[in-house]
Amino acid sequence: MASEQELSDFLKSVEKRAFKRSLYHVRDEEAALDIVQDSMMKLAEHYGDKPVGELPMLYQRILSNCTLDWFRRQKTRRALFSNLSDFETDDDDAGDFDLLGSFNGDLDTRETESAEDVTRRAQVFRQIETEIAALPLRQREAFLLRYWEEMDVSETAAAMGCSEGSVKTHCSRAIQALSRALKAKGILPP
Repeated sequence: MASEQELSDFLKSVEKRAFKRSLYHVRDEEAALDIVQDSMMKLAEHYGDKPVGELPMLYQRILSNCTLDWFRRQKTRRALFSNLSDFETDDDDAGDFDLLGSFNGDLDTRETESAEDVTRRAQVFRQIETEIAALPLRQREAFLLRYWEEMDVSETAAAMGCSEGSVKTHCSRAIQALSRALKAKGILPP
């Protein structure tokens, strides 16, 4: 059973990555914060008595469900208000978030790299970020869980509510799409 302190420590350890993952999906900082907060509250409320080792998979599943709920609400809201002239979806903001977040500051302090190297590295990360954001939802989710959250295939399958084979397929397709896109941009060798 997780103590209050263990639960608190766990939530602190995942909050930044959960925010970035949510931000990839919803592309709205306020919505991503709401999703993360909602998912953390649900974990604490419904599963706070579970062993610490079970919390990561439970949390990833709750986070996925909260994100899907957000999309459902948005779809319903758009259907209800689509005839109002003052309601517009603004897709121009899709690229206005930064995968690196606070990591960008670390790049600037690297003494062994020139300013050009730091700038080039930041540009490459932004291009990679853009390509990840462009992946289809399930491919992006599988890719982020496997390679950003460092979950294994079975954990990812449990978090996504699908089979391990589906996770492998989604990850493979995501990697192929990213590879093609990054080769086309000259980031990876042909």
